[in-house]
Amino acid sequence: MTFDPIGVFRGDAAYKYEVPRQGVFAGGAGRVEFASGQNFETALRGLEGFERIWLVFVFDRNAGAWRPTTRPPVPVPGLDRVGTFASRAPYRPNPIGLSCVRLVGVRGRVIDVEEADLLDGTPILDVKPYVPAADAFPEARAGWLERGAEEPWRVETAPAFDAAAAFVLSAGGPDLARTARLQLARAPFDGSRKRVARTGEGEGTLSLRMFRIDFEADVARRVVTLCGIRSGYAPEELARADDPYFDKDLHRAFAACEFMV
Repeated sequence: MTFDPIGVFRGDAAYKYEVPRQGVFAGGAGRVEFASGQNFETALRGLEGFERIWLVFVFDRNAGAWRPTTRPPVPVPGLDRVGTFASRAPYRPNPIGLSCVRLVGVRGRVIDVEEADLLDGTPILDVKPYVPAADAFPEARAGWLERGAEEPWRVETAPAFDAAAAFVLSAGGPDLARTARLQLARAPFDGSRKRVARTGEGEGTLSLRMFRIDFEADVARRVVTLCGIRSGYAPEELARADDPYFDKDLHRAFAACEFMV
């Protein structure tokens, strides 16, 4: 079987850690750009009346790897791993993904969506309308997910973090605020699922690319406070000409400001 993508997804997320595990929780805006010369604009006729649609896509950055088991995305007491077919893990025998997104509009060969959990450049195989009468079963049992169900932590930010994150974003860097919220809203100190390290009682550091985000966690209130942002480069590293991640100019500008904490 050979499938040709009908289009490509375009959005802000370039790295896997920038997308939520399910788009409805914290997904961002994006669009599907359909290929030209295929009469796809006609195939989209009538889609604008639906509030949600299914995107069938390819996990194209998994390098052909798949795993028979996977760790639950949120720690579940007494459960270390589950079978891949009992999960929505991206590492599957056939790297096919399915995402239910909110449809914003249709314009020619482009559809605008929200609550998406796809990486920029993801190949799209098909689009189908979401039909509540056939697709929604809110009372259905959810297996092992019910054992680990818990409310997410509330994520707050300190003024120093806000100023630093705004500078990085305005300078063309990643959206550290949005990504940190995604990473720390559930099991903030779980280092098996994110690059996080404890630095003290109720304190930790989240690494995103070469930035380090310091945070505090109030267990009783289930509140995470993003305190500040640091560069992961030492001054002597920034002084060298080598730039393997093509980001040293951003970090040099960041280091020259008053955001280092």
